[in-house]
Amino acid sequence: MVISQSEYYISPEKYLEGEKVSEIKHEYIDGQVYAMAGASDAHVTVSMNVSMLLRNHLRGSGCRVYMLDMKAQIDVINRYLYPDVMVTCDTRDRESEYFKSYPCLIIEVLSESTESFDRGKKFASYRHLESLQEYVLISPDQMSVECFRRNEQGQWVLYPHEKDQEVHLASVDFRCAMPTAGYAYAEIYEDVLLAS
Repeated sequence: MVISQSEYYISPEKYLEGEKVSEIKHEYIDGQVYAMAGASDAHVTVSMNVSMLLRNHLRGSGCRVYMLDMKAQIDVINRYLYPDVMVTCDTRDRESEYFKSYPCLIIEVLSESTESFDRGKKFASYRHLESLQEYVLISPDQMSVECFRRNEQGQWVLYPHEKDQEVHLASVDFRCAMPTAGYAYAEIYEDVLLAS
């Protein structure tokens, strides 16, 4: 969540150096730096669950899963953003230690304060990543996973998933169920108290 903005232009290089020692995270948009707020228990738990599921699924594939603290670089529009979960399978991303430029999958866990940004300007920024195949929004309050997938024509198509449906992330060939009963099996939402 954006909580403050600096008043003068900061170069990408200066921003990256500052992030290495900063006690709080900042997103970078066109020379401006925005401080990030903390997240709820449900938000962090869903992010961790998804990261662990993807990590286990992709183990040995050459793909890497990052959670919360790794930046996505969108060079063509001069931005560095922090996705909740990001997967890259591109070997070029091994060259940078502090950001990744070629993700195939980005996941954001929604919150009341960030939902409009995640659905709007953040998604618009991520769409500039040519490598990105899927952008996923997960509600931490109810079983709802919205997968936006880029089709062969380059258009983004929504694939919504709710309880009693299987979540399919085609970019990494990942599947998991979201059953109505038996919350222990709803892996994305394990240990999360959902609204009735």
